[in-house]
Amino acid sequence: MHLRDIIDSSAGLRRDLALNLDKWRPRVQGLSHGLHADPELSFDETRAASAVAALLAEAGFDVERGTAGLPTAFTATAGSGDLVVALCVEYDALPEIGHACGHNLIAGASTAAALALLPYVDDLGITLKAIGTPAEEHGGGKILMLERGAFDGVGLALMVHPVQDGFSCNPAGTTAQAVGRYRAVYSGSPAHAAAAPHRGVNAADAAVVAQVAVGLLRQQLPADHRVSAYVSEAGRATNIIPDRAVVEFECRAFTLPEYEALLERVRNCFRAGALATGTALEFESVEPLYQPLRQDEVLAGHWTEAMDAFGRDVRPAPGPAGGSTDMGNISQVIPSLHPWLSIPGVQAPIHSREFAELADSPGAYELMFEAAAALAWTVAGVASDPEQYAAFAAGARQRGALGAPADDAAGPSAADGRG
Repeated sequence: MHLRDIIDSSAGLRRDLALNLDKWRPRVQGLSHGLHADPELSFDETRAASAVAALLAEAGFDVERGTAGLPTAFTATAGSGDLVVALCVEYDALPEIGHACGHNLIAGASTAAALALLPYVDDLGITLKAIGTPAEEHGGGKILMLERGAFDGVGLALMVHPVQDGFSCNPAGTTAQAVGRYRAVYSGSPAHAAAAPHRGVNAADAAVVAQVAVGLLRQQLPADHRVSAYVSEAGRATNIIPDRAVVEFECRAFTLPEYEALLERVRNCFRAGALATGTALEFESVEPLYQPLRQDEVLAGHWTEAMDAFGRDVRPAPGPAGGSTDMGNISQVIPSLHPWLSIPGVQAPIHSREFAELADSPGAYELMFEAAAALAWTVAGVASDPEQYAAFAAGARQRGALGAPADDAAGPSAADGRG
């Protein structure tokens, strides 16, 4: 069932939200298409952030640019109710392959949902924030914004993420992996590779030993653990023993204890390279730690019921989904929703050139507007329920400046909604 079919079959506030969404459909689809055609990398999303913020300002939102000291972040606010709702807007792309993670669709869905809700913020008693969050792919924009207070006072946070076909829209029980990204730097001694190779200490050899050790380690790792690495520097001339080598690597696991244990095992592989070659080794953290994702059960219930109305697959998911997102850090302290949305007929995995192309297809845009309607209905469902409204608003007040775990003081089901 498409959006216009939902308009005909719905009533009351749901129908009004869908009608308002339909009014903005050409502008938002043009926005999403424009983002897709002009991809920008993490922290450099100048044109994308400006375009989204400009549309929200035109509609009547009060827009603050450069939120949390990040030039490509923004906060668009409407209403003054006790319950503060955040719709997260992502718009960064990937190097060389553009919007192969569908962030143009994420931006479109959150923006459209915000526009649909705008005329009803006072009736619902909410403060609505569309928060432009740069650098999800690399850099952890949401983590920096969380630490700097951009999400203080927020009672619930929502966004959606497109994926290939075959995923249920039901987010209950799904999660994402913790991920940390690091740099291993080996330092040796240069020497002439022909005249005096024995005088050198070969940093490139240390990187080779480490890669072999990591490759062998994978046989002993649980199936849901991930280690990725590539050598970014390992010599510049064949007649010089390399005195410096750099390996970029990341580790992923579904829980923080598993992640910490995995990281130490991988670090030992790099230490083996240093020991075998006599090089010095230093580790550098290159990005904030992305934490596992927690799906709030109350929000998941509203969302799943809404997507069921569109005829989407809402069967219970078989287990954790995978991947990683800085939305995980938000979800650890704020009741959050981050469902996976299958684009019908798309078999290509995310982060592929084929998926990037299909993120600009008619089917992808239809799904984007369905997701926007479901986001708006989810917010309206919570705000229209006095008990849920009070619980989410009280949770935000109790958290104050963010830092307490979500199950210490959160919405009605935050303690039960972890993946």
